[in-house]
Amino acid sequence: MSLNTRAVSSFIIIALFILTMENNLAQNFETPRPSQNATVSQTVGVTHITIDYSSPGVKDRTIWGELVPFGKVWRTGANEVTSITFDDPVKINGNELPAGTYGIHTIPGETEWEIIFSKDTEVDAGSNYDPEKDALRIKVKPEEAQFIERMLFIFTNTTNIKTTANLWWEKLRVPFDIEVSTQEIVMAKANDRLSWRPSFQAANYCLTNDVNLEQGMKWIEASVLLDEVYWNTRVKAQLQNKLDMKNEAIANMEKAIELGAKMENAPFDYDRMKELLVEWNAQ
Repeated sequence: MSLNTRAVSSFIIIALFILTMENNLAQNFETPRPSQNATVSQTVGVTHITIDYSSPGVKDRTIWGELVPFGKVWRTGANEVTSITFDDPVKINGNELPAGTYGIHTIPGETEWEIIFSKDTEVDAGSNYDPEKDALRIKVKPEEAQFIERMLFIFTNTTNIKTTANLWWEKLRVPFDIEVSTQEIVMAKANDRLSWRPSFQAANYCLTNDVNLEQGMKWIEASVLLDEVYWNTRVKAQLQNKLDMKNEAIANMEKAIELGAKMENAPFDYDRMKELLVEWNAQ
């Protein structure tokens, strides 16, 4: 290899090394933002609420009416738009809002604010806010508060069914109430977890394989107790028939056929279950 070739090769290796180091530095190097990122979370009953925002400082500036003008859409903080996430449906000042993540935009006023919950969380300035993506708008009254240098969100008055979220900056606090239907949510989640299907599947295995019929009966009774549907009721009837519980078997097969008739599409074995009922009644 000639001297020039070696020099070129060395240059390429050094250049690649520098590019790699610059890339790693760009990915990992971080300097403080003037407005620090912040996150606050609160659980209300079993519902998790999280607010992500950037926290600007007062820095001896006049905030309301100057830095943050009255009557104009504000992204409610610095840098990216503030967002709020609910993992269950909620009510905001009595207005229903589905579970999800929303941008919190505001229109400050001297005596009244509008708080906008938007489906758009990518807005980085009031100028590119799209009102067509609004999910909810409410009006609230700002309140005088103790001076605080950096803007923050804080939850207060939290119970198992409600909390108050407060935007607090300079000498102003802007509250809005969040309510959750904790009892209904708990029951719905319990029903999702305690499905009729697992014990039905175990009982159906016993029926199909003609084993452990007594245990299968216990499982199918548990399944029916959770939710009486065509599928588990017709298994219960067949297990009862195998266990010589003829009258109970006929009664439950009749019930299963009634449930099947209400289904949008007829079950694949519906006709067979009707044939079984005829056979049992003829015995």
